[in-house]
Amino acid sequence: MKFLSALLPGAGIPGQVHVQSQRSRMMEYDQPLVWVTVLLMLFGMVMVYSASIALPDSPKYAGYKSTHFLMRQAIFIVVALFASLVAFRIPVKTWQKMAPYLIVLTLVLLVLVLVPGVGKGVNGARRWLSFKFMNVQPSELMKLFVVLYAADYTVRKQQFMHKLTKGFMPMTAAIGFVGLLLLLEPDLGAFGVIVCIAMGILFLGGINGIWFGGIGATLVGIFTMVIVLSPWRRERIFAYLNPWQEENALGKAYQLSHSLIAFGRGEIFGVGLGGSVEKLHYLPEAHTDFLLAVIGEELGFVGVLVVVTLFYWIIKRAFEIGRQAIAIDLTFAGLVAKGIGIWIGVQAFINMGVNLGLLPTKGLTLPLMSYGGSGVLINCVGLAILLRIDYENRVLMRGGRI
Repeated sequence: MKFLSALLPGAGIPGQVHVQSQRSRMMEYDQPLVWVTVLLMLFGMVMVYSASIALPDSPKYAGYKSTHFLMRQAIFIVVALFASLVAFRIPVKTWQKMAPYLIVLTLVLLVLVLVPGVGKGVNGARRWLSFKFMNVQPSELMKLFVVLYAADYTVRKQQFMHKLTKGFMPMTAAIGFVGLLLLLEPDLGAFGVIVCIAMGILFLGGINGIWFGGIGATLVGIFTMVIVLSPWRRERIFAYLNPWQEENALGKAYQLSHSLIAFGRGEIFGVGLGGSVEKLHYLPEAHTDFLLAVIGEELGFVGVLVVVTLFYWIIKRAFEIGRQAIAIDLTFAGLVAKGIGIWIGVQAFINMGVNLGLLPTKGLTLPLMSYGGSGVLINCVGLAILLRIDYENRVLMRGGRI
């Protein structure tokens, strides 16, 4: 991993870390975490190619080459790796200082998405800002920046965390405003992930248990009302409860029913890489939201189990790094590390749950693996920050200083 070794002490990192001349044999950074992340991205790229290779046969993608999505995903991964190198070079203290400004910037982008002629709409949702080289999804940026902001807020307001007006309400108002903008897109799935991130960090930061329980009940009520008052969301829930009814299987539960068929065909070892039938225009969004279904069909239960295990390892490692940071009094860094674990874990869980029919269908991608520039880029930046936190932990435990 030469590209990371160049970032370590002596390579001119901004805010360079000075260590004692006597160093321990502790590794400079978490190599297994890097390898698992790269493995998931490369595995995802292979499966994106497999899932999208037949798309040019349809009228919608008639002008595309069979390698179109493969090449774009490869470019996204390269850009994401360079961005993660830059993110790794930034000290955690700098991320903490930038957190309020980054959240405000992302709020501006979320507003711009809703402006006619500025935001780009796809399949009835307006979630993207279009640039020549790629489409940027501000909600993906918000997932990372809400981790930083919530951690910074918890550290700054630690003495007020048990009070309603000074500790609880400001954060609730901020997340509520973000939720309003996301529901106008609409993007209920991203809102759900962001709420879980913010609530998780506040819980870990020591928020009053009564207020935490109250906001949890309130959020359940809000999500229920959003579903009840939205006819098409209500129909989707009913279809999810009975996907094999003919009307549902050909309508609102079409994606779910074909996803379940894909898993059923895959059985234990799958039909073989490239052998999926469901990706042949039966399963919509096979290269994005339902990539796991293609993995299940082609590589079977074993392939799905490998993916689940790798994500579990990343989440477990994020919490270990966070616990280590808090133990050496780096509270902000510790909360950010755990927040990144919550973010990756919740989004992966929702995507897998949707693919397996455990949760109602939502438009959330599988982190690091599904096709998409914004998602891969922000996932990599988030994990680079996690690596930086681990790196600074190791330096301090070696007796160095930051």
